[in-house]
Amino acid sequence: MATKKVQAAEPAGYAEAMREVESILSELDSNSVDVDVLATKAERASFLINWCNERISSAQMTIDSLVADLGADEEYDDDEYEDEDEFDDEEDDDE
Repeated sequence: MATKKVQAAEPAGYAEAMREVESILSELDSNSVDVDVLATKAERASFLINWCNERISSAQMTIDSLVADLGADEEYDDDEYEDEDEFDDEEDDDE
């Protein structure tokens, strides 16, 4: 017998996905979940958790990239100030 694959609809966003996971966990904790839908609920929760983890990883990579870019800009700015300091030292020598 072939198993039926549950359609994994993507949530609208991270907050919605977390609400749905919490709802599923609440149902499972209440012991009122029908045993016939238990596997379906667990599969959906697994999908949502993986989906959220992907969003977190993607956000972390974006943040890391932005921070790295800020660090590169900061190095450029530091070099600019160092050049100005050298210029100031030359002016002091002329006095």
